Amino acid sequence: MNEATQYIAREGKTVVGRQHVEQLPDGTSVRLSVWLSNQKSRRDRLSEQQLAALANLGLEWAA
Repeated sequence: MNEATQYIAREGKTVVGRQHVEQLPDGTSVRLSVWLSNQKSRRDRLSEQQLAALANLGLEWAA
């Protein structure tokens, strides 16, 4: 979830371009739009804490 937090803090929005790759401080790359799409499609299997963390980032579908 650090990748989403980093992106939203930097860009000020929750909409991510389809091909966007987020670079983390440790050097790893994450296809953020794919990660967010996976979280959204699996939201019925996420814990309450995970959903709350995503909702706190401003992702309406997690609320």
